[in-house]
Amino acid sequence: MSAFSRFTPLISALPSTVPFVGPEALERQRGLTVKARIGANENGFGPAPSVIAAMGERAGDIWMYNDPENFELKQALAAHLGVQAANIAVGEGIDSLLGLITRMVIEPGTPVVTSLGGYPTFNFHVAGFGGRLVTVPYVNDREDLDGLLEAVKRENAPLVYFANPDNPMGSWWDAEKVVAFARALPENCLLILDEAYSETGPASSLPAILDMIDLPNVLRTRTFSKAYGLAGARVGYVIGAPETVLTFDKIRNHFGMNRLATVAALAALKDQAYLTEVVGKIQAAREVIGTIARDNGLLPLASATNFVAIDCGRDGVYARAIVDGLIQHGVFIRMPGIAPLNRCIRVSVGPKQDLDLLAEALPQVLKAIG
Repeated sequence: MSAFSRFTPLISALPSTVPFVGPEALERQRGLTVKARIGANENGFGPAPSVIAAMGERAGDIWMYNDPENFELKQALAAHLGVQAANIAVGEGIDSLLGLITRMVIEPGTPVVTSLGGYPTFNFHVAGFGGRLVTVPYVNDREDLDGLLEAVKRENAPLVYFANPDNPMGSWWDAEKVVAFARALPENCLLILDEAYSETGPASSLPAILDMIDLPNVLRTRTFSKAYGLAGARVGYVIGAPETVLTFDKIRNHFGMNRLATVAALAALKDQAYLTEVVGKIQAAREVIGTIARDNGLLPLASATNFVAIDCGRDGVYARAIVDGLIQHGVFIRMPGIAPLNRCIRVSVGPKQDLDLLAEALPQVLKAIG
C-alpha cells in the first residue's frame, strides 16, 4: 500500500523525531534498568503529600471533563501572583503553550530568534510551523541578551525566546537586566520569557510580576513540573497582558487539561510550606552534585535551577562518553547538544539514594574512558 500523499509540503519535509530520548526508551533499547533518574530536570523529591491526597480524594471524578475555562485554577494563580485572572492562560505544560504561542505568530519563513543550544522543544515547534530559526551563541554560558536584541532588530523578527533561569546551563540574569531587555525589544516582537525554574533561583533573578505586566509583547511561561514536582501532570501557565492572553482562546485545546492534574495544581498552590521545604532540598542537592563533580576533577557551574551543568573539561565526545557510561550503571543523565555547551553534562537533583549511585558510578566511568 502506498503512503498517504496529501500531507502539506511542510509536514512532508520534516523529519519524524522526538527531541529527547527518555529513560524509558533507553531501558527498552539497551535492556537495562534506570536506577537513578537524574537526567530529565524532574523533581525527584516529588509533590507534597497534600497534593497526592487531594488527587486520591478526587480520583472518582475522572469520568468528567475538566472545566474548559480553567476558572478555578486561573483564579487561584491570579490570587497567588497578585494579578487578575485575565492575565493568566493555562495549558498542558509549557511545551504545549510554546506550540500555541508559535502558532499565533509564525508563518512559513518567519524569522524566530533564540539561543544556540537553548531549549530544543521550542525549536521543534518553530520548525513545525515553518519558521526560520535565527540563533545567537551563549556568552560565558549565559544567553546573550545584547546578541538576542541585535538579532531581533536585524531580522525584524516577530518572536524571541529567552529562558531565565536557563536550560541547559542553569545560569541566570538578574531581574533588572531581564526587564531592560524586554523593554528594549521592538513593540512588534513578542518575547517568550520562559520561567520554568522561577521558584528555584535567587530572588534577584525573578522580575516582579508588575514590572512587565503592562507590556503586551511579553508572555511569561511557568510550570508545576519543576519545584512543585508535577512533571507528569502537565500543568503550565502564561502570565501576560489581558489582550495578549485572550488570544490563547482562539486556538487552545479547551478540553486539554486533565481534571486530576488541575486538582493537583490547586492543592500544590495551597501548600506553600512544602514548596519552601522542597526548594531547600533542591538547593542542598545542587551542593551535593557540585561536591561529587569536584571530587572527580570536574567543574560544576553555578545553577539557579533543579539541575547542575558540569564542565567536563574536554569536548562533546568526552561528555557523551560519560553520559553513555553512566547509563550502563543505571544512572540516567543528559548533556547539552550544541558546542561549546556540550563539553558539559547535566545532572538533575534527586533524593540521596540517586546521588549516592552517581557518586559511586562516576569515578568508575571516568577511569574506564580515560
